[in-house]
Amino acid sequence: MRIVRPTPLHKLSHVPRMMHYMQRMQTQSPGMQRLLSARQVQDILHIDRSTVYRMAEDGRLPAIRVGKQWRFPADEIYGLVTALPPVINTSPMDPTVATAAADVAADLLGVMVVVTDMEGHPITPIANPCPWMQEHRDDPEVLQTCIAEWHRMADDHSFDPSFHEGQLGFECARAFVRSGRELVGMVLAGGVNPNGQHRPDLYELSPEDRRRVLDALPRVAATLSRTASAPAGTHQEEKR
Repeated sequence: MRIVRPTPLHKLSHVPRMMHYMQRMQTQSPGMQRLLSARQVQDILHIDRSTVYRMAEDGRLPAIRVGKQWRFPADEIYGLVTALPPVINTSPMDPTVATAAADVAADLLGVMVVVTDMEGHPITPIANPCPWMQEHRDDPEVLQTCIAEWHRMADDHSFDPSFHEGQLGFECARAFVRSGRELVGMVLAGGVNPNGQHRPDLYELSPEDRRRVLDALPRVAATLSRTASAPAGTHQEEKR
């Protein structure tokens, strides 16, 4: 097993930190140390897979070699994320208007609602959080997992909303907010029990309620679209 510990992300020199990880693994049960895959690290840090592998090889990311695969200690990866500079929201949406729209939609639909930019970063607080989210909303790992999933949803240019189950075990659906021909954000509804599951800490929707949410999301997004005005060339264009 090869064990590597990183230098800070902004430095390129290789400084091995093997002893630190050996000491940690001697004091922790292997089952207690959560490891991430390269794909998960890619989504969390918003870098491509080849960059993840290069950074693992040269010590810029904390990584453990297991056979032919790299695995990444979750606590260390999320620690790197929280140490990065805050993301500047460049969305043209007014956060006050977006928050009011999310609050009303969440109350009427009985689900969690949040408005994000096209990178998946939230513009509004999560309205009407389900019991599970209320318990975990202050966990930075949960927030980063949500942002990574929302970013993937932004990259899917299917314009018909549909529910999809994410890594946190509940379903979300989204509709795009536009400014002219540009996509500038998303309205997301979530915290919903996947079909066939009945967790009490998630929202249970009947088939009719699911359809009602999917029908309402584009209307909420259209309302926000009328309030957004994007500078030319600063946001992702709609692909037809």
